[in-house]
Amino acid sequence: MHNPGPGTCKPNRTMTEIALHFAANLISCWIIVRMIYQSKAKRRDYVFTFMMVSASVFLLCRMLNGVELDLAFALGLFAIFGIIRYRTNVVPIREMTYLFVVIALAVMNALAPGAMGELPVALGNASLWFIAFSLERLMFVEHMVTKRVVYDRIEYLQKDKREALRADLSERIGEDVERIEIGNVDLLRETAVIKVSYRGEDHSEHIDPSDGV
Repeated sequence: MHNPGPGTCKPNRTMTEIALHFAANLISCWIIVRMIYQSKAKRRDYVFTFMMVSASVFLLCRMLNGVELDLAFALGLFAIFGIIRYRTNVVPIREMTYLFVVIALAVMNALAPGAMGELPVALGNASLWFIAFSLERLMFVEHMVTKRVVYDRIEYLQKDKREALRADLSERIGEDVERIEIGNVDLLRETAVIKVSYRGEDHSEHIDPSDGV
């Protein structure tokens, strides 16, 4: 009877380790995205993006783990996403920060366990959870809410009437508008697309790039 060699079970063991680390990475990312980010930001659109980026980066790093790669590979991932920045739309700086966090978690969870062991990796994950939670909850970070509105009083769009425009928008929205960006102006319909920003809890942004804002 043929006796299996000592390396026969290695592929199965490797696949099990990958599956466990992949599940742990998704759980860690879910804690950051769903329990910390979304509970405060109330945005669901970026949850899909963060989770898919985390899963993709983890699998990419793990599948290429056998190739001779070093720290430059991990830093290159940050550079790629930093350059691209999802050019189809403007990604707020806070969401970009969380994007870098989930990429960092994915790279760390994919590459570090084999070199450092699982305990340091777990501590690294927990540290990021704690920092994100502290900044979001304990320090009471005030978020800038950005919304797109269709405005019907184009006579207020002149530069010398910006304060009147700000006051009118603040009265209509019910918030103290801090920043105004004027987009496309439709003279035929006498309307304009304006992006307004104010401080609040509902960190939502509904901007259509075709509107020119």
